[in-house]
Formats: sequence, C-alpha cells, structure tokens
Amino acid sequence: MRETIAKHLDHDPHFEWRGQNVTRIENLSDIVFALALGMLLLTGSPPQTYPELLNFLVSIIPVTAGFVMLFMIWNTHFVFFRRYAIADNTVVFLNSAMLLMVLFIAYPLRFIFDSFFWYVLSSITGNFDRLISMQVGLEQAAESMAIFACLYAILYFLMGLMYAHALRKADDIGLSKKETHLTRQSVWMLRGEVVIALLVAVCAYFTPIGPFAGFLMILNWPAALIIEKALKGANKRPAASVIAAGPDE
Repeated sequence: MRETIAKHLDHDPHFEWRGQNVTRIENLSDIVFALALGMLLLTGSPPQTYPELLNFLVSIIPVTAGFVMLFMIWNTHFVFFRRYAIADNTVVFLNSAMLLMVLFIAYPLRFIFDSFFWYVLSSITGNFDRLISMQVGLEQAAESMAIFACLYAILYFLMGLMYAHALRKADDIGLSKKETHLTRQSVWMLRGEVVIALLVAVCAYFTPIGPFAGFLMILNWPAALIIEKALKGANKRPAASVIAAGPDE
C-alpha cells in the first residue's frame, strides 16, 4: 500500500518509478556525491584564527552555489535510477565514468565560485588581497572556467548516454508512450546542456568575456523550453495527419 501511495504522491507524477529498492550502484553513487559535497566545503585546514573563522563562515555563499549545482546533477542521476531501474554493464560503465567526473568537478567548481565571490567583494571593498593570495587574475579565472565547463560537458554527455540507453530499452522495461516521450525529452535536454557548456568553454578561453562566460549557463532554461515545445509539436504532427487523412485511408 505504501508503494502504491508513493507512486501517486511523488514529485514525478507522469512516470512510474520502477526502482523501488536502492541498489549497490546507487549506494556507491551517493557516497561519491557526499565526498564531492564534502570537498566543496573542506578545501583547506580548519580555521586557526578569528579572521580565518570569519573567512570560513563567509565561504557559505560560494559553497551554497556549488552545492546547488551538484544537487541538480545528483537529482538527475537519482531520477534516472528511480524511473528505469537499469543496472546493466552499459549503465555501470557510464555511471562509473560519471562519478569520476563528479569528483573531478568539485574543486574547480569551488574555485570558480570562490574567485568570483571574492572578485565581487573585493570590487566593493577595494581590498584585493584575497584574490592576490589565490594567484588568480582574469586570465587564470578564464582558464579555470573553461576547464570547469569542459568537465561539466563531459559529465552531462555521460548522463545523456545513460538516458539514451534507457530510451533504447523502452520496450524491455515497459515504458508507456508518455514515458518514452519524457525520456526522449530528457535526452535532448541533456544534450543541450552539453552544447551550452562547450559554448561556455570556448567563450571563456577564446573571447574577451573570459571568466564571465559562465553566465551563458542561463541559456539552459530557454533551451529546455524550446526543446520541450519542439518535441511536443513533433509528437502532435503525426496524429494530426492521421485525422486529416480520414478513417478510410
């Protein structure tokens, strides 16, 4: 009874959640995500002085930004296993490669948000000592943004391959027409994330906007809306042509 209620009350009402039990691959994945979140917060030694304590407390702002981004990645991963419950060799391989990218992305993610936060704060206060101690200028910030964007693109490329694999197995795992459409939509949205991340990397490394190319990530939201509408239109066109042809044709 509890499982039946959960299917109707969960945050994915248009999809039957086939993964009712947490698998060992999910347990390992959660451990890796927890390590990455810990890496975001604990990037140095514990504060030994009061100024160091204040700096640690202020760091909650860039840490929160990094946490939100990692949580979004985790949620996409979580939804995959709840929706499809696939753990074949292909998924194990792709998931392992994705977890490696999660660990690699943690420090660049923290460094980018740290440097941006201290750049904004230093511009307000006029004290650039923290940025100088980090040995980061616009050129270094641009390169670190390009590195992060490339890792981000690889991560979402691997996630897209996992969802594409589930789409190929639609008949085997019993996806409905609606679920197949949502899975295809997820695949294209993840591909959109990859394209935009690569655009950020190119703009960060080769254009004057440099480290500020990260703001192009906001294009993910309009891109997702465009993909959703385009796929809805593609699904409706065949049905409309059948109606226009009439029942005798």
